[in-house]
Amino acid sequence: MSPELLPPTGRRRFLKGAAGALAVPAAATLVGALAEPAHADEAGLPDFAPIPAASVGPTPNKDGYYVGQIAGNLYWVTDSYYQSMFLTTTRGVVLVDAPPTIGHNLLRAIDDITRANGRPSKVTHLVYSHSHADHIGAAGLFGTDVVRISHAATAGLLARAADPNRPLPTVTFHDKYQLKVGGETLRLAYHGPNHSPDNIFIHAPEYATLMLVDVLYPGWVPFKGLAVSQDIPDWIKAQSIAMDYPWQTFVGGHLGRLGVRSDGALQIQYMDDLEASTRSAIASVDPSPFFDKYGAQGNSWAIFKTFLDAVADAAAAPVAAKYTGVLAAADVFTQDNAWALLESLRIDAGVLGPFGVRP
Repeated sequence: MSPELLPPTGRRRFLKGAAGALAVPAAATLVGALAEPAHADEAGLPDFAPIPAASVGPTPNKDGYYVGQIAGNLYWVTDSYYQSMFLTTTRGVVLVDAPPTIGHNLLRAIDDITRANGRPSKVTHLVYSHSHADHIGAAGLFGTDVVRISHAATAGLLARAADPNRPLPTVTFHDKYQLKVGGETLRLAYHGPNHSPDNIFIHAPEYATLMLVDVLYPGWVPFKGLAVSQDIPDWIKAQSIAMDYPWQTFVGGHLGRLGVRSDGALQIQYMDDLEASTRSAIASVDPSPFFDKYGAQGNSWAIFKTFLDAVADAAAAPVAAKYTGVLAAADVFTQDNAWALLESLRIDAGVLGPFGVRP
């Protein structure tokens, strides 16, 4: 039975076990047990480089989540795959995002904290970072009377999706929105499209914390295809916009640890290196063999696929080698990231290589 078809209790056991498994490489790396990649298992799955100890966050509890204080009344929750953030106030809880993999553990985490600090546990406000189901797919757990806040574009995307697990926002904004609840403040801002057309910046100025989802990945390379972003140039630009904010703690929405400013600088360096390598590969990979073989067959798509794959491979190799052991999963997604960047350079920046203006 696949994880998607497991009954709730079985699925919870699956997620708890998976979260626990993520903690094993961290402990093993600390004692040197993973100095070399493990042998392939019986299923023939590939080996990847060990995860650097600095890339791994705190170990989830027996229920599969970790909840910790960022500063003051601001907290975060992770299951080692996704992250959420919440403020406890004198009137209730302001929650930012509701990832389904954390699911009901969000309620447990909030109860843990409010029971200890004596503040109300009810979630009164829920901020959507953007419309994607992997980040707000558990929003339906918080009832119908919660104030749901998002960018205006999120409302349209959610209306189209008609997903009962992602109720429509009740408050929307276009450029900026200041949320004040029970003595606490969040500043929401839209700086244009990036990962998605509606992705927003969530700033907690009193606690020097910025939450921006699917843009910076502290300790790790970006997810496959540059975070499957819909606007690569503006996604790259959003990294610099994030660094212009006066934050000390970063909540990226994914993986198991918080970020610090050096994490943002390191990802920007990774992207600079990847772009330089991709531009070089576009110029240096000889297209002749691909045109000769597949052109003779009349197979245009085969020309594009094999040439672009070869460029992405050439671009990724030195970057993956440089960052393996520095950024987690550099050997997992750098080729996919190079391919996405290559396509953006071609269609957005006009770096067309052999597909340029015919002489």
